[in-house]
Amino acid sequence: MKRRCAVLHWLRCKFYVFAVSLFVVLKLAYIKISMDNSIYIEPYDATRRSPRAQPLNGINCTAIYELEPVEIGKSLELRRKNIVEVDDGSIASFTADCKNYIEQRGYNEVVVTDEECSFPIAYSLVVHKNSAMVERILRAIYTPHNIYCIHYDQKSSKKFIAAMKNLEKCFPNVFIASKIESVQYAHVTRLNADLNCLSDLLSSEVKWKYVINLCGQDFPLKSNYELVTELRKLNGANMLESSRPSEMKKMRFQFQYELKDVSYEYHKMPVKTSIAKDPPPHDIEMFVGSAYFVLTRDFVSYIMTNQVAKDFLQWTADTYSPDEHFWATMARVPGVPGAIGRSEPDVSDLKSRTRLVKWNYLEGRLYPQCTGTHRRSVCIYGAAELRWLLEDGHWFANKFDPKVDPVIIKCLEEKLEEKQHQQCLKRVS
Repeated sequence: MKRRCAVLHWLRCKFYVFAVSLFVVLKLAYIKISMDNSIYIEPYDATRRSPRAQPLNGINCTAIYELEPVEIGKSLELRRKNIVEVDDGSIASFTADCKNYIEQRGYNEVVVTDEECSFPIAYSLVVHKNSAMVERILRAIYTPHNIYCIHYDQKSSKKFIAAMKNLEKCFPNVFIASKIESVQYAHVTRLNADLNCLSDLLSSEVKWKYVINLCGQDFPLKSNYELVTELRKLNGANMLESSRPSEMKKMRFQFQYELKDVSYEYHKMPVKTSIAKDPPPHDIEMFVGSAYFVLTRDFVSYIMTNQVAKDFLQWTADTYSPDEHFWATMARVPGVPGAIGRSEPDVSDLKSRTRLVKWNYLEGRLYPQCTGTHRRSVCIYGAAELRWLLEDGHWFANKFDPKVDPVIIKCLEEKLEEKQHQQCLKRVS
């Protein structure tokens, strides 16, 4: 009996050892397969000391621009892999050593013309996550004479905030907004985030001519030289969407909205009540547009100091997505700097070059099909759209996501830097 028990115990032990060994082998095999199927996306120009091979280095962006099938196919193959981007902690560590960071990312090699230096641009960046993408946006729009305000979210992670504060530490012309909002979707806090930056930018020593606002999924389509050239052509006018509202859009400001908890993606958002709102103050006529703008310094100063603007801002506080009608309406108020006349035609997103957004229900009619993917009906661009984006005429586009297609962002970075260098060389020669 004892012998039988001993044999059974021995068999159990052998089986246990075999099972554990098999598990370890399978786990290691899974990890190897997972690693083999992953690509690591590190900041452009920061890969010289990276121990990992950079698969994007093998992409020919000129061939992507020319829509050569083999190169487009290589970009599609990369998209099938598990794309791993640098996390907030790594970006915080990378930016902690300012000297090394600036050299590796080539900020000290940015070239500008005298025309650009005499025409500084201000930026308001309202961001809340993905510090690697925020840093890439900053690098793409950075010049030493421009000025940049970053507004992060009170809800942002500690590592993301650390990375943003490191950017402030590394550059004399980059700063964090003095007042930080807890931004909620479609709520006045989103509008306030930009207003906080605009107030700080007005107080800065840089006498900027125009201000442009961006979010964390935008990317420029023009070099700084091209932007300055286009801004000069505006001749003191603002550029933003401003259209007469549909009956559906009117509902956003004809009733009061309350910020409430919701059981889906945003957690909190404004919810319509049955309480009708009074008409806008000062007989203001309502227009609608988007949250994005290109505004003159004089217009921003008016918004911050004029009582009409202050009263209208207070009135919009309990409307739905006030950032999408505040700017569009104020731009039409008679007498504001750079005003759009009330009787002038609608300024659509295609006429205003502030932001190129591709909606899936307009693809095939107003613009070509999205080659990336869609998120809430908006195209996240793919590499095959590089040429179209650069030639369309807009100044910035939305949306980009390196986890959807890292090639399009890399190639935009490369092409914009090429154009900036070429334009500077032309001015010198």
